[in-house]
Amino acid sequence: MTNQIEILIVEDDKRISDIHRRFIEKLEEFQVIGSAFTGDEAKDWIISYKPDLVLLDVYLPDVLGTDLLAFIQEHSPDTDIIFITAAAEADIVKKAFRGGVADYILKPLTFEKFKESLLAYKEKRNILTGKGNVHEELIKSLWNNKVTHTQHLESIPPKGIDPITKEKIVNQIKTIKEGITAESLGLQVGVSRSTARRYLEYLVSEKIVYAELIYGTVGRPERRYFIHSS
Repeated sequence: MTNQIEILIVEDDKRISDIHRRFIEKLEEFQVIGSAFTGDEAKDWIISYKPDLVLLDVYLPDVLGTDLLAFIQEHSPDTDIIFITAAAEADIVKKAFRGGVADYILKPLTFEKFKESLLAYKEKRNILTGKGNVHEELIKSLWNNKVTHTQHLESIPPKGIDPITKEKIVNQIKTIKEGITAESLGLQVGVSRSTARRYLEYLVSEKIVYAELIYGTVGRPERRYFIHSS
């Protein structure tokens, strides 16, 4: 199981805080570690727990959310921030942008807006936790709400592609010189024909295998898959 992204909710309205919590419970890889209703409570949580992400309102009873930016950067520099607020004043937005806020969501909040923001944040976080050089397109995507997936998906398979099953299929294809059909592969590794075809086409897109139409003596041609020689 992957490590979950730990979130601190900083919101003075308990009803709205509870809504944020319920939204987060619907999303995998995220978990709420606590809720703060004032700036002072938020500081205590940040110093003690150093959350991965803070969902921060601007209008708190004792401080503006923008005034917490420097504190968070000083005491928990690896903590990221998303503003969820009704504040649309130019100076507030400017401070948030210059303070390195990851996203700025205006209330009223819908689950779809919330989900889009957190998933985009997760993608950016995954990019920044990788090793080696970062591809130029990924660097550009860090400063856009919609992350470009083309290069990042090389390390994170799409939904429905299990890395263990993928490895098992690749190893199976390596043992067969004459290529293999989706139907035969499904029988050999214990998955359905459609599942085998999905994995095979994914491996074609990854340039791990290639496909050819093999014409027999009778019937329609078969689509056979071969491992790329390295």
